[in-house]
Amino acid sequence: MEKPRKAPRGTRKRAVPLTKDGIHAMALQLIDADGVEALTMRKLATALDANPMSLYHHVPNKDAVLRGVAESVGSRFRAGEREDLPWQDRLRRLALDFRELSHRHPKLMAYSFTRADYAQPEDPFWQGLVDILAAAKLPAQEVPRVAASLCAVFTGLLLSELTGALQRWTTLPPAPVGADGEHAPAPAKNVIDAMFDCALDATIVGLESHVARTREEP
Repeated sequence: MEKPRKAPRGTRKRAVPLTKDGIHAMALQLIDADGVEALTMRKLATALDANPMSLYHHVPNKDAVLRGVAESVGSRFRAGEREDLPWQDRLRRLALDFRELSHRHPKLMAYSFTRADYAQPEDPFWQGLVDILAAAKLPAQEVPRVAASLCAVFTGLLLSELTGALQRWTTLPPAPVGADGEHAPAPAKNVIDAMFDCALDATIVGLESHVARTREEP
């Protein structure tokens, strides 16, 4: 039996539209599956059932695609807007929601966290930090520096978790050694969750102390 002929490129109905948003959506699928390093414009075109050159009508290169994907994912971040809660609880929720987003797209986020231009003024995560620091009554001149510090703390902690470094560090001496001399196995997920909570607690306590000091200064 003769196989049905495939319609020529450009006439077939696409599962994902060949638009900038469609390109970003497909790129995210490929990154989630195989990582940033494996993504190429040719693979992206194949997944979109398009001629590779047609992609360049919408995006100039792979770097632009990666920036667009990161912006698209970042725009989906939504921390619970609970202005009735203490700023400490809002900061905790913001960090946990950001961690959840990072775990949904670990390969993309691990790549993004290594880039100096990852955080942008209009990002919901950055705006959330700024709003929370304002709610904490931190002096306006302190907000950019403290927000940058918190961004570094959270992204650094998440990067070490997503790359497996945090899990490995817990097995280094003085971690327990079994009777057979083998090092302790990597910790279970609930242990890593508790470690993240511990780091978050320490961050909030430290910020409380900093806020108190700024109020005491003349």
